[in-house]
This record gives sequence, structure tokens and C-alpha cells, in this order.
Amino acid sequence: MVTIETPRSPRSRKGAKWEKWGWLYMRASGVVLLVLIFGHLFINLFQNGIQAITFAFVAGKWADPFWKIWDGAMLWLALIHGTNGMRTIANDYTVRLGMRKFLNVTLWVVCFALIILGTLVITTFDPCSDPSVNQIADISIHCGK
Repeated sequence: MVTIETPRSPRSRKGAKWEKWGWLYMRASGVVLLVLIFGHLFINLFQNGIQAITFAFVAGKWADPFWKIWDGAMLWLALIHGTNGMRTIANDYTVRLGMRKFLNVTLWVVCFALIILGTLVITTFDPCSDPSVNQIADISIHCGK
């Protein structure tokens, strides 16, 4: 019979408050992510169909600040939610303290790098930089053509 070792919890009481806030964040962000993700899927797939998702569709959608905020919130919440979950797994199943710290630092560095890159894409997206977009009536309005 195989026995599975009990997951380890943080060694210090100082980390207990961090764990509580991490646990609360996971629950709250999970609920908000459900709304954001299903709203995203409904608008992009069910209402318009997968064939409608083109560069012009995304450019038209991101011309409205509401959708930039929606997608940005989804990006931030999903990345932090996933990184916090991976942090919990690393804390539970990593034996050596040095390896645990290395994994946690690596997770958060990658998370924040992806948040910065994703936020830059959302905030600096310019559909007018592509000359072929000017042929599309919906986007040419935003490009001043």
C-alpha cells in the first residue's frame, strides 16, 4: 500500500496571515473570474461564432475601453489566481526551504512579467498600424480614414 505524505503548512506563524489572505483571494477571484470568463466566452463565441473572431473583431472590441478593462481584469485575476494556486502547491509539497523560496520567487517573477506584457498589449494595441485594416469598414472609423 502506498502512503501519501501529509502536505506541510508554513513553518512560521508570521505566514499565517498571508495564507488567510491568499485563501480569501482565491475564493473571491474565482467567483469574479467565472463571471469574466463566461462573459468573454458568450460574447466571443456564442453571440458571434468562432468564424467572426478576426483581427478586425478584436480591434473593434478593444476600441471600447470597457472591453480593455474587462480583458485586463481577466488577465490580472487569472494570472494572480493561478500563481497563488501554484505557490500553495509548492509550499505544501516542497521539502527544502531553499527550493521552496526559489520556486515561489520564480512563480511571482513570471507572473508579474506576464502581467506587464499582457497589460502592454491591451493598453498599446493599435489596429491602425496594420494597413490591411483600413479596408475594413468597422475599423476605418477608428483609424480616421
